[in-house]
Amino acid sequence: MRRREFVKAAAGAAVAWPFAAGAQQPAMAVIGFLSSRSPGEAALLVAAFRQGLSDTGYVEGQNLTVEYRWAEGHYDRLPAFAADLVSRKVDVIAASGGPNSAQAAKSATSTIPIVFIVGSDPVADGLVSSLARPGGNLTGVSIQVSELTPKRLELLYELVPHAKVIALLVNPNSPEGESQTREVQEAARAKGMELHVLKAKTEGEINAAFATLLQLHAGALIIAADPFFGGRRDQFVALAARDAIPTIYFTREFTTAGGLISYGPSLIGLYRQVGNYAGRILKGEKPAELPVQQPTTFDLVINLKTAKALGLTVPPSLLGSADEVIE
Repeated sequence: MRRREFVKAAAGAAVAWPFAAGAQQPAMAVIGFLSSRSPGEAALLVAAFRQGLSDTGYVEGQNLTVEYRWAEGHYDRLPAFAADLVSRKVDVIAASGGPNSAQAAKSATSTIPIVFIVGSDPVADGLVSSLARPGGNLTGVSIQVSELTPKRLELLYELVPHAKVIALLVNPNSPEGESQTREVQEAARAKGMELHVLKAKTEGEINAAFATLLQLHAGALIIAADPFFGGRRDQFVALAARDAIPTIYFTREFTTAGGLISYGPSLIGLYRQVGNYAGRILKGEKPAELPVQQPTTFDLVINLKTAKALGLTVPPSLLGSADEVIE
C-alpha cells in the first residue's frame, strides 16, 4: 500500500472507530435501590424486585446496574443515601421499606422517577396527588397497614379469647406507628380489652419490651408493621417462644420462621410490582401516569406447631379461613 493510501485509510478508521465503539457499548441503565432494611433479611424481596425488572426485559449485570443503599433500620441515614443516588444521576430510584425512604427520595429530587413501596396513604403523606393519577415523579405500591392492624386484633382475639390484657409493640420512629396505635386502641375498646402500647426502636428495646410484657401479665401481643421489625423477626419469634406470648405478625415470614400467626399482603408480589414499574419507566412510561397499586389479597398463616407449644387450640373457623397452615 502506498503511503498516501495508508494515511487516508488510517484517518478513515480513526473517524469511524468512536461511532463503532459507541454502537457496541450502549450506556447501561442505572437504578438506585434505597431501602430502610438490611440486605440479608431483604434478600427474597430483592429477588422479587429483580424478577419484576426481568418481566420488562431488564437483567441486572447485563443491561442494567443497580446501586444499593441500605439504612439497616437507621432511618436517619436515608436522606444522605438519597442525595448520593441523585448525585450519581441514576435513571430511577426504587424507594423501599416504608414512607421514610419515599420521603427521603422525594426531598432529594423532583425530576428523577421514583417508585416506592409504603405502608401508609401516599396521598395523605403528600407523595402523590391521587392513587389513580399520581401526577408527579413518584408512583408505586401502598399497603396502608393501619387499616389491617384492627383485623390482626380480631384474629388474635379469636385465637386467644381469654386474653383480657394485650399489648401493641410499635416503632416510635415509624410514620405509620401513630395511625396503627390509634386503630388498635379503638378496636380494643370496642371489645373491652385492656391495651398497653409499648415502643422499641433498637434490638435492646425489643428485649426490654418483652420484659415489660411479663410485668403487665399480657396475654397476647400484636407486632405493628414496620421494616425495622421485619429485619428482627428471628429475635421476635425467639422471645415470644421463650416467654410463651401468643403473638400475631404482619407478614408470613414471621410465621414460617416459627411465629404463631400472621396476616398481611405478600411482600414478594409487591416488590415484584415495584420492579415491574421501574422497568416500565426505563422503557419510557411516566410515573405520573402509572396508578399507585394496592394489594387486593391478604394471607392468613397459622403455625400449628407453635400453637401446640403454647397450649393453644386453634378454632376450626380460624383454620378454615387460613390461607396456609404450617404443621
